[in-house]
Amino acid sequence: MADGEGSVNGLQLCTRWWEASDRGAAILHYILEQVHHIYCLEAEPQPVEEEQQVQEHILHPLECFLFGEDPSDGLQKLEHKNYGSSSQQCGRVFKEGETVYSCRDCAIDPTCVLCMDCFQNSVHKGHRYKMHASSGGGFCDCGDLEAWKTGPCCSQHDLGTSVAMETDDCVLEAELQERAQTLFQVLLCYITDLMVWEEGDELSEEMKQGMSENTYYCVLYNDEHHSYDQVIYALQRAISCDHNEAHTHTALIDKEGRRAVKRGTLRTCQQVKDLIRSNSEHITQQALRVEILHSAVMAHQTFALRLGAWLQQVIGYSVGFRQVFCQVALEPGADSDKPCLISRLMLHDARLYKGARKVIHELIFCSLLMETEYKKQFAMKFTEHYKQLQEDFISDDHERNISVTALSVQIFTVPTLARQLIEEGSVIKVIIDTVMEMLREHLDNNQRFHFQGYNSDKFFRVQVIFHDLRYILISKPATWTEQLRGKFLEGFSAFLGLLNCMQGMEEVKRQFGQHIEVEPEWEAGFSIQIQLRHILSMFQDWCSSDERVLLLAFQECHRALLRCTNQPFHSEPTDSYMCKHILHTRPYKVSQEPVSIHLPITRLLAGLYVLLCRADAVKYLSDFVDPEHLDFSAFAEHPLRCVVLAAEVSAEMWRRNGLSLVSQVYYYQDVKCRDEMFDKDIIMLQIAASKMDPNHFLMLILLRFELFEVFNGNCSSKDQDLLKQWNRLTEEMLNLLIVIVGERYVPGISNVTKQDVTMREVIHLLCIEPMAHSSLVKGLPENESHETGLESVIAKVATFKKPGVSGHGLYELKKECLKEFNPFFYHYTKSQHSKAEDAQKKRRAQDGSDKALRPPVPPPFAPAFSSIVRLLCCDVFIHVLRRVLQRAVEERCTLWSEAMIQRALHLVGQALIEEKTQLEASNVDEVTFDFSHKARTVGSDHGKSLFHFLSQMKKLPSLDAQKDMINWLLQMFEIVKCLREKSSPSAVCAVDQTKPEESFQDRKRKAEAAKLHRQKIMAQMSAMQKNFIETHKMLYDNVPESGSQGEPAAFMDCSAMEFEERHVAVGPQQGVCPADWEALTCILCQEEQEVQAQAPAMVLTACVQRSTVLTQYRGKTLSTKEGSYPLFMPPDLAVGTHTGSCGHVMHATCWQKYFEAVQNTTRNRLHAELIIDLENGEYMCPLCKSLCNTVVPLIPLEPSKLNYESAKLVGEVLTLPRWIQIVVARIKGLRPAQRADSNADVGKEETGFLEDDQTDFRSIHSFGVQPPPKYSSSITEMLVVCATTVHRVGLQTAPNELCPHVPVMTWNTCAYTIQAIENMLQEEGKALFGSLQNRQLSGLKAVVQFSAVQRLKSSQTVTQKHFTDMLAVLVPVPDTEGTLSVLEVDFFHLLVGLVLSIPALYQEENVDLQPSAISTAYNHLHLVQLLTMAHIVQVLLSSHDTSEVIGGGDEEESKAAEALYSTVSQHTEGLRSGVSGSMIADRVRRGVLPFLRCAALFFNCLTGVPPPEALSSTADSPDSHLPLLCSYLALPCNLFQLFQEHRDTVTPLIQRWCGNEAILKALKGEMNIVRYPRKRNRLIDLPEDYSVLLNQASHFKCPKSSDDERKHPTLCLFCGTMLCSQSPCCHVQLDGEEVGACTAHAASCGAGVGMFLRVRECEIVLMASRTRGSTYPAPYLDDYGETDPQLGRGNPLHLCPERYKKLQQLWQQHCILEEIARSLEVLNVMFAFEWQML
Repeated sequence: MADGEGSVNGLQLCTRWWEASDRGAAILHYILEQVHHIYCLEAEPQPVEEEQQVQEHILHPLECFLFGEDPSDGLQKLEHKNYGSSSQQCGRVFKEGETVYSCRDCAIDPTCVLCMDCFQNSVHKGHRYKMHASSGGGFCDCGDLEAWKTGPCCSQHDLGTSVAMETDDCVLEAELQERAQTLFQVLLCYITDLMVWEEGDELSEEMKQGMSENTYYCVLYNDEHHSYDQVIYALQRAISCDHNEAHTHTALIDKEGRRAVKRGTLRTCQQVKDLIRSNSEHITQQALRVEILHSAVMAHQTFALRLGAWLQQVIGYSVGFRQVFCQVALEPGADSDKPCLISRLMLHDARLYKGARKVIHELIFCSLLMETEYKKQFAMKFTEHYKQLQEDFISDDHERNISVTALSVQIFTVPTLARQLIEEGSVIKVIIDTVMEMLREHLDNNQRFHFQGYNSDKFFRVQVIFHDLRYILISKPATWTEQLRGKFLEGFSAFLGLLNCMQGMEEVKRQFGQHIEVEPEWEAGFSIQIQLRHILSMFQDWCSSDERVLLLAFQECHRALLRCTNQPFHSEPTDSYMCKHILHTRPYKVSQEPVSIHLPITRLLAGLYVLLCRADAVKYLSDFVDPEHLDFSAFAEHPLRCVVLAAEVSAEMWRRNGLSLVSQVYYYQDVKCRDEMFDKDIIMLQIAASKMDPNHFLMLILLRFELFEVFNGNCSSKDQDLLKQWNRLTEEMLNLLIVIVGERYVPGISNVTKQDVTMREVIHLLCIEPMAHSSLVKGLPENESHETGLESVIAKVATFKKPGVSGHGLYELKKECLKEFNPFFYHYTKSQHSKAEDAQKKRRAQDGSDKALRPPVPPPFAPAFSSIVRLLCCDVFIHVLRRVLQRAVEERCTLWSEAMIQRALHLVGQALIEEKTQLEASNVDEVTFDFSHKARTVGSDHGKSLFHFLSQMKKLPSLDAQKDMINWLLQMFEIVKCLREKSSPSAVCAVDQTKPEESFQDRKRKAEAAKLHRQKIMAQMSAMQKNFIETHKMLYDNVPESGSQGEPAAFMDCSAMEFEERHVAVGPQQGVCPADWEALTCILCQEEQEVQAQAPAMVLTACVQRSTVLTQYRGKTLSTKEGSYPLFMPPDLAVGTHTGSCGHVMHATCWQKYFEAVQNTTRNRLHAELIIDLENGEYMCPLCKSLCNTVVPLIPLEPSKLNYESAKLVGEVLTLPRWIQIVVARIKGLRPAQRADSNADVGKEETGFLEDDQTDFRSIHSFGVQPPPKYSSSITEMLVVCATTVHRVGLQTAPNELCPHVPVMTWNTCAYTIQAIENMLQEEGKALFGSLQNRQLSGLKAVVQFSAVQRLKSSQTVTQKHFTDMLAVLVPVPDTEGTLSVLEVDFFHLLVGLVLSIPALYQEENVDLQPSAISTAYNHLHLVQLLTMAHIVQVLLSSHDTSEVIGGGDEEESKAAEALYSTVSQHTEGLRSGVSGSMIADRVRRGVLPFLRCAALFFNCLTGVPPPEALSSTADSPDSHLPLLCSYLALPCNLFQLFQEHRDTVTPLIQRWCGNEAILKALKGEMNIVRYPRKRNRLIDLPEDYSVLLNQASHFKCPKSSDDERKHPTLCLFCGTMLCSQSPCCHVQLDGEEVGACTAHAASCGAGVGMFLRVRECEIVLMASRTRGSTYPAPYLDDYGETDPQLGRGNPLHLCPERYKKLQQLWQQHCILEEIARSLEVLNVMFAFEWQML
C-alpha cells in the first residue's frame, strides 16, 4: 500500500474528485499535472526521489479515492467483511530460470506446474515429479481444479479456507464498486493510450499544458539482431561516451527493452539517431531501432509502467476489485470499431518494448487469468485476434516468452476452455488456417510445400504455432455433443488441408552419372513432421473416443487421399507372371522415377483404419465409404515406395544424391519420427497384405524392389556391383517380409496393450547391452505428455544394478525375457542389429546353449488381419525362399550373402512356428496353412525342394555359423510333421535331437583339452624360471644390502647390530636406513639410472599450488608485507604451499627437451592457455597427463654412519641446556664482533640462566663435523628450478632465486605437504605408514630430501639468520626483537625449518662444513624435545576455556600433567583453575597427536628409518598409537616426563613463553586462538534431497541487485556461501581486472581454487585460476543412478555420499587443478569460456 504520510491531503483530493461532474477527467487532469512536475523537471532521473514523490502525490490520493477514506482503514474493513480473502489460486508469475515442478502422477498435462513454495507444501512432493527451469512468462497452477487429478491445492491455498472467494458474496458495496470502476477505467485507458503510443503521434492538449520547453529524448530499443559489442560500438561513436558508459546503457537496454541515451533538442536527438542507425547498419545490414520521444511522452510512459505495477497490488486486495478490473478491461469500446482495452494492448504487444510487455502480461496474469468467467471471455478475445497476434510475433524478433502469444499455454490447456473455444471459436481451424497463411509462400505450383531457401528464424517461429494446436488437443473429451463433433471435424478437415500440402512434397529422383551439385533442403519438412508427430497421434486419440467421429474422420481422410494428385503413374498397367500367378499393375521404378518420403494422409488413414478395427467399427465402414473406392492395394503403393527407397539407400544406390537423402531416411526410421512415418507405412502394407491375394502382394513387392526378373530367372549379370546391389535389395526385401508377418505389437493389429508394446521395445533395447534409464528413455517414443511408459514395465523385464563412485546405474534384462528376442526387430538400426545379435550369441554360448536365434512366438493377428499369415505359405513365398537357398547350396558366392540366408532361415522359422501354433490350437483338418507340405513337395521331383536345400546346407562349411539354426529348423519340420500325423514327436526326433547335444559335448571336451594344454605350458614356464634362478644363484646371493656398503668394519659391531633393528628415527639411538632409491627408469628415454650425488639429475614431475585445505579461518589471506610470514606460519594455516607429484621419473635433460618441445607445439594449439599456462612453466606429465609446473630433483640419502658408543658418550655431555648454550654461543659468534660487544650487556640480560661466558662459539664443532656432500651440476641446477617455482607460486611473486624467502618457502612446502597428507590419512581412517600410494610416497620423500639439501644453494648467512629468528621463539637469543608468542606459530612448520636450517650454523668462513651423524642426531633430538614441550604449552594455553570429557591415563601421567598446568598457571593470568590432571593429560594427548604424526612422517622421509610395524595399521582409538610415535621420535611415552627431566631448563622458558603480551590478549579473548587438535576441514553438508537446495536458491536474493531478473545461485562447497554468478551486478575488481563473484570468492576462500555447485544447473564447477575451470558431475543421482546436468530430465535427485566423498578427496588431495587440465584436454575446447566472469 502507498505510504499515507506526505504533504498532499489525499482525502481532500478524493472528495473533490468524487464531487466533480466528470470524475475521470478530474483524476486524469491531476495525474498529468503531477507527472510533469515529478518526471520532467530533472535532466537526470532520480529514481529514489521520484518513487517517493509518486507515492505521496499520486498513488496515495488514488488509494484514498478508491476507498473513499483513509486507505489503511478501508483495507481493514475490506478484510473484515471477507471481501479480501486470500485467493485459492497461487498465480505466481515465473521468472526466467526459476525452478518449477510438475507431478507425473497427478498433472492433467506437463504444462501444469507448481512454484517451489506450493510444491514444498503439497501432496505431490511424495509423488513422481519432474523439475525444470522455467523459460519465464508462465504462472503457478496451484488452486486450479482443472490442472490436477488430485491435490489441486497446497496447504497455503487450500480450497477449504477460500470457499468464500468462489461465491457471489464477493460483490463489493455499491459505492466501492463505483469508485473502483471509475478509477480503473481512467487508469487503464491512460496506460493503454501511452503503451500504444507511436513515434509520430501528436501530443494531446492536456499533455502540452505546463510544458515550458520542448525537450526530447533519443531512445534506443533492444533487438535480437545486434550483439552487445555492436551496440556499444554504435553508442560510443554516436554520443561520444566511454566504453563503461556505453556498456551500462547496453545492459539496461537488454534488460528493460529501451533506454534514453540522449536528452536535448529535437535537432540534436535527430543527429544522434542518424549516427546510431548508420553505425549499426553497416555492421549487420540492419539498423538499430531508435525513436525520438518528447520528454512528456517519456515521463507519462514511465509513470504508466509504475501504475501498472500499482494496479497489480490493488487488484490483489480483493476478488471484487479483480472482477471490476476484468469488466473494465473487457468492456467494448465506445466506438463500435474500437476494440476493448485489453485487445488494444494485445494487438500492440509486438511493438511494445520488453519492460512494458512484462508489466502488461503480469497485469493479465493477476486479473483475467485468475477469474474463470473472465478467463473464458479473454480466451475468446485471444482466439479472435489469434491470427494477427501470430503474424506480429513472427515479424517480431523478441523471444516468445515475452510475447503475448505465450499466453496460449494458459488458455488452451484448460480442458473446459479448450472445448468452448472449439465449439464457439473454431479454434482448431483458426490455428491451422494461421499456419497455412504463414506457410503459403512456400507452396509450389502443385500446392505442395517446397522449403528451399526458407528463413530459418521465421520458420522456427511458425513452428511454435503447432504447440498451440497440441495444447488444444491435450485432453480428449469424455462426452461429445453434436456441435463439438461438427467443429472438431471442421478443424480436422482444415488439418487434412495442411497435410495435403505435405503429401508427396520434396520429391527426390535418383542421380545418375555425377554427384548432385547442391544438397536439397530437407530439414524444414522433417521439422514440421516432428512437430506434427504428437498432433497426428492426438487427432487419432480424439477420433477413437467416439465411434461416429472416427467413421466420419476416416471418410474425410479417404476423400482427402483420393483428391491427392501427387505422384501419379506415368505408364499403363502391364501383366507380370510368376508361379502361374498374374499380377495386373502399373510399372514403377523407385530407382528411376520421383519419390517422396512425406505421406502424412496415407499414414493417417492407416492409423484410423487400425482404430476402426480395434473399436470393431469396420463393419459400418461401407455406410461411409464406397467399398469400390476402398482400394488398399493402391493406398499401399506410396508407403511401399518409401520402404523401397530406404532399402535402396541402404544398398548404396543413391550415393550420388548426397547426405540429405541419407539424413531423411535416417529420420524416417528414427525414434523421433517413426511412429507416424515408418511404422504407419508398415501398417498400411499389413492392411494391404490382409486384403490382397498373398501371391499378388509378394509379386508387387518384388516388382517395386526391382527383383521380379531376378527371382523369375530372367535376369543375369556379371557386373559385380549390380550383383551386390541385388543381394542387398534381396536382404532388405526379405527383412520387409519378416516385419510384415512378424511385427504384430500394435493395438488393433493383434490383441496387445500399449504396455505390451513398450515392454517389447525395452526388451529389445536391453538385448543390445545393459542400459541406463536415460538411454532407455531416449530409445523409446514419447507421447504428448513426454512419457514413455518405461516405469510401468521395467521392473517386469529387467533388474537394476546400482552405480559405483562413477558411472551410472544399469538395467540388465531378465533371463526369462530372452525368448522374446527377435534379431530382426524392425526398430533396430544396422549397428543395433549386429550388436544385439553378437550379444545374444555370446550370452547363449556362456549358458551352454546353441547359437540359433529362433524367431519368437508372436501374438495372433486380430481377425481383420489374420489373412496376413497366408503370405508364409503362398506359392511365390516358397519360390523366393527356394531360389535364395538354392544359390547357397550351389555355392554361387556372388548370388547370395550370409545375411540373406539368415533372413531366409528366419522366415522359414516364422512359417513353421505359425503352422505349429495353428495345429496346436485347432484340428488338423481345419488348418489350411500348409507351409511344411509345400516346403517338402514343391520342387522335390528334381531334388530342389526347400526342405532338401535345408538338409544340404548343413554340410556347407561356408554356413557353419548357421548350423544351429538349420538344425533347429529341421527339428521344427519333424515336430510339425508329427503334429499333422498326430504321433509323438519325441521318438521321431530323437536322432536329430542328439546331434546338438553331441555337438555341445564336443565343444565341452575341446574346452577341457585346451585348459589342460594351457596348464601344461604354465608348468613348463615355472620350471624354466626355477632352473634360471638355480643356475644364476650367485647373482641373487651377491646383491649388497643398501646402507651397509662402504661402512667401516669398526662401526658394524654387536651394538650396531642391535640398534639396526630399532625403530627410532631421532637421536643417538637412531636406526639404520635399509634402502635408498632403487634404480629408476626415465619415462621418456626408457634408460635406467641409479640416484647418485654425482650422477646426472633424475627428477620427479611435480605441481606446486597454494592451498587452504587446512585453514582454520577461511577467507584469511597471508602476505609478506604484514607480520612474520613466510618465516613463521600462523597456527591457523591460512594459506599453505602444497607440492604434489604423480611419481613419474625423468632425466633432467630429458625433461628440459620435453618441456621445450611442449612450449613450441602448444603455442600453436587453439585455446592452449586454458589447459596449461606456459608462462608459468606448466606442462602435462608425458605419461599420465597430470598437470605439473616444476620438477623435484631426486637426492640420494646420506648413509647413516652413527657410532653408537661415541654417541652414548657425547650424550652424557651434550644435555639440553648445554646444547642450548652452545647453539646460542654459535649464533652470537657468527655475528660481527663489534655488534656483539656493544650489545653484550643486553645479551646477558636476555639469555639469563642460559648464558655461559665460557662457551666458545666454535665449541659446536667439537661434537663432530664433516664436509657436505657434493652434487652434480645438473642436480644443483634442478634444486634452483624447484625452489624458484615454490617461491614464485607460494608467495605469488616474480621469480627471484636470490630472495631470502626462497629457502623458507622450501621448508614451508615440505611442512605443509606433510600436514596435508597426515590430515588426509586421518580423514580417511588410514594408517600413517603403508597407506600412501607409491606416487604419493615417492613425491613426499623427494620433497623432504630436496628441502633438506636446498640450503646448499642458498646464502648460508641468510639461512643462519632464519634459524636465529625461528629459535628465538623457543629460547632467548641475543639481539632478536619482537619475537612471536607460542600461540602465533605453527610448531610443525617451525620444527621443519629448524631441523633443515641448523646445519648452516656449522659453516665456517672458508670451509664448507656440516654436522656429523652424531651432532645431527643430538640436534634433532633436542629440537624435537624442545618443540614438543613448547607445543604442549601451546595446547594448554589455547584450550583454557574448553571443557572435555575426562580421558583415561595412569595416575603418574595425571600428576605430571597437573604439575605442569600449575606451573603454566603461575605465569599466566586467566587460566581456568580446578582442572583435573586426567583431563589435562587427555587434552594434551589429543592436541599433540597430529604434530607427532607429522614429525614421524618427516623424519621417516629425512632419515629413511622404518617405523614400528604397528604404525602401518589403523588405530583403534585416536591416541592408541601415541606410545609408538613417541618411541619412534625418541620421546618418553609420558610426554610430561620431558618437563620433569628438564625442569631447570624448561621452567624459565615456560615463564618466558607465558609472559608474552599476546598470551594475555588471547586469554582475554582479544585475539583468535586456534584449538588443538585443529578441526579437520570437510566440504559443507549438503541436503539429501536436491529440491531443498533448489528451495534455498529460489529464496536467494543478490546482495548487490534489487531487480528480479534471473540469477545463477552458486554454492561454495568449501564454506557454504551462496553467490550470484555470471551476473554483472556482482562483478568486482581483483588486481585491476574485473572478475565474477565466484572467481573473487575463490581467491579469498580457496587461494584461487574453487569448488562450486551451480544449483539451478545441477553441476559442479571446478576453478583453479581466473582463466581455467571445468564442469564436473554433481554428487546428486536420480532413482536410476544417473546425474542430471542442467536438470534436463528433471527426475527427483538425492545425494550420493560416495560421490560427494570422492569430491572431498579431490579437494583434500589437491587434485582439482589436475582434474581441470585433464577434462579440458579431453574436451578439446573450441570456444573459450570466460571463467573469470563466473
